[in-house]
Amino acid sequence: MLRIITQQAEATTELRRICDRTSQEEILHKEATVREVLQAVKRQGDKALLHYTEEFDNQILTPEQLRVSGSELDAAYQQISKELLDAIQLAARQVEAFHRQRVPKSWVQFGDDDVVLGKRYTPVDRAGLYVPGGRASYPSTVLMNAIPAKVAKVPRIVMVTPPGPHKKINPAVLVAAQEAGVTEIYRVGGAQAIAALAYGTETIPKVNLITGPGNIYVTLAKKLIYGSVGIDSLAGPSEVLIIADSSANPVYVAADMLAQAEHDPMAAAILLTTDTQLAKKVQLEVERQLHNHPRRLLTEKAIAHYGLIAIVDSLETAAELSNEFAPEHLELEIAEPWDLVEKIRHAGAIFLGTSTPEAVGDYLAGPNHTLPTSGAARYASALSVETFMKHSSLIQYSHTALNKVAGAIQILTEAEGLPSHGDSVLFRTQGYPDD
Repeated sequence: MLRIITQQAEATTELRRICDRTSQEEILHKEATVREVLQAVKRQGDKALLHYTEEFDNQILTPEQLRVSGSELDAAYQQISKELLDAIQLAARQVEAFHRQRVPKSWVQFGDDDVVLGKRYTPVDRAGLYVPGGRASYPSTVLMNAIPAKVAKVPRIVMVTPPGPHKKINPAVLVAAQEAGVTEIYRVGGAQAIAALAYGTETIPKVNLITGPGNIYVTLAKKLIYGSVGIDSLAGPSEVLIIADSSANPVYVAADMLAQAEHDPMAAAILLTTDTQLAKKVQLEVERQLHNHPRRLLTEKAIAHYGLIAIVDSLETAAELSNEFAPEHLELEIAEPWDLVEKIRHAGAIFLGTSTPEAVGDYLAGPNHTLPTSGAARYASALSVETFMKHSSLIQYSHTALNKVAGAIQILTEAEGLPSHGDSVLFRTQGYPDD
């Protein structure tokens, strides 16, 4: 049963435990396997990809079958309902509209003495998108990763996703990819897919940036290849933290907690509330909604190990605890959510009010659902158009401007013991000294 605790010190301890729920011992054990996979793919290319696809996914492929064919892409539209297609297209429009507001603009500033400074934004040349499979299919993840890349005008977008039974890719995933402008798709998953994107194989191109969530093996692979290529983040198990007062509906709160817990046995679902009666009602409602839940086994595991209700003395205390936890998803199911939002410093996405379940953000509100987890919201943000872009500084000095700062530069170069730095300015302002 979902636990209820009443002491703030205990709540703080439990939140820390949940935040650190991936044990270091488990990580080290899996990291050795991931290193082996990365090195094998780096050395053997497609041969290693096919070997690990057979070993881990029980699918025997030829090199020619790695890439999803055009006929499969076309057929996918016939394999989903019109209602699902309409929903995917609506979500795509919403997500694209939001991200088009986030495109960073290059700028140039002209100062005194013909000093020109600026910043120039350009997209990466090639982006690799990882879309998980396994327990479920995720067309929404396709949209959330591919659309910002498209809006950033990345010239080449490559998608990888694990093959399902009979080597098939879920048709909704293929349709979502095409609606987002992605047609280069490979049926490979796990650490081996990350290795292929990072190093390149005979079939799959090396990319500059890899985005998208996955299991612990995918996350460790992204961690280990970072530096060879860029990554978006190291996504951990998903989590929601809900702050609720007496105005909250226990049925809604319980549903929102279970919506997070049904992702994974390590997903976290936390409620901080000022109302003891609400806490008890949510506890009972979670049990009721779990009774005939299609994913009951894994959802119960998540609730048992990483579910929590803590009763707090005020909404301000709840905000403090939330900031310490820095949740991926934060719901403010309170009467006046905008009054509390200013006290929230760390959260991946904030959902305000009782009519804004986290599922709205997962699918089609517009803001990205690829968010920092495991406390990373203290320093990181959601996936965005900026993720797929980098900037170059623009600097131009006239001779007059360089003369004005030459003395200061000379002093600084002498302080750092870098004489040629000083000479590079001195020769321009005073000429080359006579022999």
